[in-house]
Amino acid sequence: MEQQDSSPFDLRGKTALVTGGSGYLGRAFCASLAAAGARVVVGSRSEQRALNTAADLIKVDVGEHHGVEIDYRDEEVIERGFQVAQERAGTIDILVNNGHILDPRDWKDIDGPGFDQQMRNATGYFLLSRQFRDAAVAHQKPGCVVMLGSMYGMVASYPEVYHEIAPASSAAYQCLKGGILQMVRHLAVYWAKDLIRVNCLSPGPFPNPDGAPSELIARLEKKSPMGRVGFASEIGGPLVFLCSDAGSYVTGHNLVVDGGWTAW
Repeated sequence: MEQQDSSPFDLRGKTALVTGGSGYLGRAFCASLAAAGARVVVGSRSEQRALNTAADLIKVDVGEHHGVEIDYRDEEVIERGFQVAQERAGTIDILVNNGHILDPRDWKDIDGPGFDQQMRNATGYFLLSRQFRDAAVAHQKPGCVVMLGSMYGMVASYPEVYHEIAPASSAAYQCLKGGILQMVRHLAVYWAKDLIRVNCLSPGPFPNPDGAPSELIARLEKKSPMGRVGFASEIGGPLVFLCSDAGSYVTGHNLVVDGGWTAW
């Protein structure tokens, strides 16, 4: 067998743009990509939060991490954010569409504008992905897009998990995540000839321990085959696989990291 000079998970020399990079899972994504050697451009609705997150990342061999403003609600801000990312970091090799504008209201309470705002996340994912694809093709370079799905894009939530504790996983959120998964399949097929891989990463129960009620976490744990929720440190490795040469023949795939939740 031919020996490789480096690990297939090595991302040295690559630059990754991660939207929602200052959030709970977003910070874990950025940290794992940086640990694998990638230079990271942190995207956030707040440029200052993005810059602060970038400053906390492990240093890389060449170049620096950066932060930019990207807001999925505004097409002009999406376009400007990607342009600024390129100006500051050069060619972008990896795009992680993780940012999310949340409306927590469930099916009983959400109104039309709230539902539309949830769908706007998918619109933003698409617009930014297309910009990334067009830039990669213009530079005649391969690229990798990872979009964030969810176990709730595959299965319904258990009503009793959220009852009288927190808003249920909303109908709009389920539509959003199911739609993202189908968009991944569609774009993967159309962009394969352009050497652009498009995949979905679907986390299971990864509640933020600093904000989620303890009773909610306990109920989630009871529904998990592994008997616990996920830790943020456990989501970055699967992302690195999808973004690296280790996943070079993987496209149109949904990588589920859910402790067995969807296996029931």
